[in-house]
Amino acid sequence: MKKAGFFTRAWDLYYDGFRQMTLGKTLWLVILIKLFIMFFVLRLLFFPNFLSTHSEKGQEAEFVSSEITNR
Repeated sequence: MKKAGFFTRAWDLYYDGFRQMTLGKTLWLVILIKLFIMFFVLRLLFFPNFLSTHSEKGQEAEFVSSEITNR
């Protein structure tokens, strides 16, 4: 019998574990949906690209430095 490598054994462990899950699959789906909402939807709604609307292209560094030193 040939000894399997580390990655093969790790893959078999996770594959077998996820295949036998019942409630765990639903929980992972909930986690993935929440991460999608947090990182994509909320970013689009609450964190617009401020520099692109307040500075010219290529002048972002100057805009930031002037805003920092003026306050």
